[in-house]
Amino acid sequence: MIIAGHTMGTPDHDLAGALRLFRGAGLEAAEVIYQDDYPSGIPTADPRAAAEAARIADGEGVPIIGLTPYTTSINSLDDAEWNSGIDEFRACIDAAHILSATAIRVYAGSWHPGDTEHEAHWARLREALAVLGPEARAADTVLCVENHFGTMTQTAADTAKLVREVNDAGARVLYDQANLTFTHDETWQEAFTVQGDLIGHVHVKDLVFKDPDAPFRAAGTARVEADERAVCSRVVGTGVLPWPEILRALIATGYDGALSLEYEYRWHPQDLPEPAVGFAQSAINLNKILKEANA
Repeated sequence: MIIAGHTMGTPDHDLAGALRLFRGAGLEAAEVIYQDDYPSGIPTADPRAAAEAARIADGEGVPIIGLTPYTTSINSLDDAEWNSGIDEFRACIDAAHILSATAIRVYAGSWHPGDTEHEAHWARLREALAVLGPEARAADTVLCVENHFGTMTQTAADTAKLVREVNDAGARVLYDQANLTFTHDETWQEAFTVQGDLIGHVHVKDLVFKDPDAPFRAAGTARVEADERAVCSRVVGTGVLPWPEILRALIATGYDGALSLEYEYRWHPQDLPEPAVGFAQSAINLNKILKEANA
């Protein structure tokens, strides 16, 4: 396994600066946000952006192995919105191919408490991945559906259900135990039981609870707002996530992809050391944990 930096943690850097920071922190690769108007991201609106990002990555010696788009309309019942989401993912697949990126993060549509017509939205989501999965495979990348609040796959069980229904090698699971922990869904043992054989990508982060008994709340999908949060972000290895046990279980599945440090400095800078410090310490801690897990 390799350890990658995620540009969620570098909101004040351009892409070259973010990759340079990752290299200085001892990281081997990068997962890059695919979104317009983000300094260390790859803009979606510029067809030349992926080639330029590839040139920058080559120059910095840090390959871009993953892309993180924020598209949520692939479960929409509105045909125009659904097709727009499909087109957005197709552009991301093309960018991944140019970059030789092997994983694309997927939000499983948009879904929040009070939403209705679950079966119809689920069918649209499954259809989208059935369409896009073979296209991803043809581009030598994989669509990795994240365990993520505000989507139709908040839980590991729902993520696994969706990927099994799509039944295409171009669609896998993006395992994020921190998300499952702060939403009070599956433990790491339960998560591996239901989705361990489907993992195509992994996000690594850490947290502590301000109130472990507070119910989870989030009105949005990309982030939990400050007044909704019952947790604080932490450097990997200094929070409540049992990463030694999780990595041993991950190794046992045969997973050999990236561990992407999703350092949440974009959303919660008040919780964390500045990126140069936080990424370096996270890398030191995670490398130590990984070495011990492999032993």
